[in-house]
Amino acid sequence: MARCLSTVCVLLWRVLHNPKTVQETLKIDIQPGWKKDTKIIFPEKGNHEPGAIPPDLIFVVDEKPHPVFKREGNDLLVVQTLSLLEALTGKTHSIITLDGRVLNVQGTNIISPGYEVVIPNEGMPCSKDPTKKGDLKVSFNIKFPLRLSDDQRSHLTMALDGVEY
Repeated sequence: MARCLSTVCVLLWRVLHNPKTVQETLKIDIQPGWKKDTKIIFPEKGNHEPGAIPPDLIFVVDEKPHPVFKREGNDLLVVQTLSLLEALTGKTHSIITLDGRVLNVQGTNIISPGYEVVIPNEGMPCSKDPTKKGDLKVSFNIKFPLRLSDDQRSHLTMALDGVEY
C-alpha cells in the first residue's frame, strides 16, 4: 500500500511539474464596423497553471491606417485634390469605396477651400446595428499654380473681372 501511495505521489508530481503543450485553433470572425480597442474574449483559454482555473484569452482589435480613407467613428473621410481650374469650373470626381464600388461626386459650379460633400450611408457599418452605416465625407484640397505667365494673368483678369464674390 505504501508503494502504491508513493507511485501516486510521483505521478501527481509529474503531472503538476511537467505541463504539456496543448494546441488549439481559435477562430475570430472580425465583424464589419468593429472599432479599435474592441475586445474578443475566449473564456478560460489562457495559459493554464497547475491547480488554477485558466485565465481568459483576450484579443484587442487595432486599426491599420488606410492610404485613402480616414475613419472618424463610423464616418469615413477622404480628401480629393483638384486643380484651381477644376475647382472653378466644377468636375465630377470618382471615388472607389472600400468595397470596390465607384461613387461619382458631382462637383458644384465652384468648389471653394473648405467645401465638403457628405454622402449618407457610405461610411463604416455600425457594429451594434450592421444595417446602418456612417457617412462618407469628401473634402477638397485645391492646388494653386506656382506661377503664371503675363498672358495667363491677362486672360484671368479679363475672365474674372466683374465676378461676384
